[in-house]
Amino acid sequence: MSTIDTAATQTAMADRGLIVQLAFGSMASQTLRAAVRLKVFDLIGDGRRPAIEVAADAGAEHQPMTRLLRALAGLGLMEEHEPDTFSVTAAGALLDSGRPDSLVSFVRMFTDPAIVRAWDGLDSSVRTGDIAFDAIFGTDFFSHLGRHPELSADFNAAMSQASAETAAVLPHAYDFGRFTSVTDVGGGDGSVLARILAAYPALHGVLHDTQDGLAQAPETLARHGVAGRCSLAAGDFFRSVPGGSDLYLIKSVLHDWSDDQAVTILGHCREVLPPGGRVLIVEPVLPKVVGTGTATHAADGGITYLSDLNMLVNLGGRERTRQEFAEVCHRAGLSVVSVNPLPEAVPFYLIECGAR
Repeated sequence: MSTIDTAATQTAMADRGLIVQLAFGSMASQTLRAAVRLKVFDLIGDGRRPAIEVAADAGAEHQPMTRLLRALAGLGLMEEHEPDTFSVTAAGALLDSGRPDSLVSFVRMFTDPAIVRAWDGLDSSVRTGDIAFDAIFGTDFFSHLGRHPELSADFNAAMSQASAETAAVLPHAYDFGRFTSVTDVGGGDGSVLARILAAYPALHGVLHDTQDGLAQAPETLARHGVAGRCSLAAGDFFRSVPGGSDLYLIKSVLHDWSDDQAVTILGHCREVLPPGGRVLIVEPVLPKVVGTGTATHAADGGITYLSDLNMLVNLGGRERTRQEFAEVCHRAGLSVVSVNPLPEAVPFYLIECGAR
């Protein structure tokens, strides 16, 4: 076989391997879900444990547990040493619920049937533009959360875990010290705002979200020692946002909503923005898809594009390009001052806006 034929065969095999890997993607996510529900990462901890012991502690059968742990090893989350004895890798340790940087709630939420089931309707959403979740569950996503307190708590915890990396780097990536007060619009439990206030002792904060969204906020603010400098403002950002701040922070909110809804939220911020005030949007910006000579790929591995489809089927929102952010801001009476990547928190960007 010639060198050209060998290269063509290897390329064809790689192409087939990619398709198989993608087709098995949902199985991998459900493997994660089962492992988290059985708490296998907690049970193994920092050492090595035989599968038979893990199974006993999890209330499971020995042989199926071995098969689960080997699958997790195949995914890079476990390592099998002598036969039937396992340890957790550095990546797998992030699924130990006892760690402060744990992603357990994030995995629980994004593998939950409430999220996953709507993906069955992706083809329909692409055809019609309609939200698959609403048709399947008979209500919108956030109303569904309101009717299921345990799922709502998981959602709030998942958003907090997903924001942990951003919250850690954001205070050092933007000069919050030039403002006197910051309102975090849709700020949930306050994980991001608390880190900002902790880094800027002279700054005051307002945390604005629904009553359910603010449920864990007092605990978060107290844990960071900033409760005395932050007030809670329950409300609906589609109706109004609280006045009185010179900076309005909107993190991971606009992508939940359509362009018209995003314009409404931004418009309410514009209405209360004082002279010289700023709106700071912290969201992913759709990366460019670049060619490699034989294929194309997104700079972030395509995750932001999958998130875009998740918004389509579950919420009716969307991820946006730089130009699309500029357009919704313009419609809301704002102009984009700068767009900069948030270091160490790919694919998030800082989109700073002022009144136009």
